[in-house]
Amino acid sequence: MVVFSFTTPAQADLKICNYVSSNVNVAIGYKVKSGWTTEGWWLIEPNSCETILEGDLFARFYYVYAIEEGTGGYWDGEAVMCTKNEKFTINGIADCELRGYRRTGFTEVDTGDWTNWELKLTPDK
Repeated sequence: MVVFSFTTPAQADLKICNYVSSNVNVAIGYKVKSGWTTEGWWLIEPNSCETILEGDLFARFYYVYAIEEGTGGYWDGEAVMCTKNEKFTINGIADCELRGYRRTGFTEVDTGDWTNWELKLTPDK
């Protein structure tokens, strides 16, 4: 399960926090004027947070996929985007496999009108 929450620090960011006992690898997706982009991987250690995007949020919806090291636990969803095993930035979400990428289901995060957001990954699925 992914628990969503927000904070209001002086600096606005998109942060993801890991509240499980293993490292978690995170990928995100978002849409800008030029189209869809997916990025990964951020390694987030147990009981810590990582700033994924710095500054005011530029989109209302972000998409997250995360996988827990060692256990194979994961946080996913219905929004299919492209990923690969190595660190990546991929433009576009169509024809993932034809372009040499994996099709991966991301979960949608609605940040509303907030300029910052903190997402908490918890062990409850």
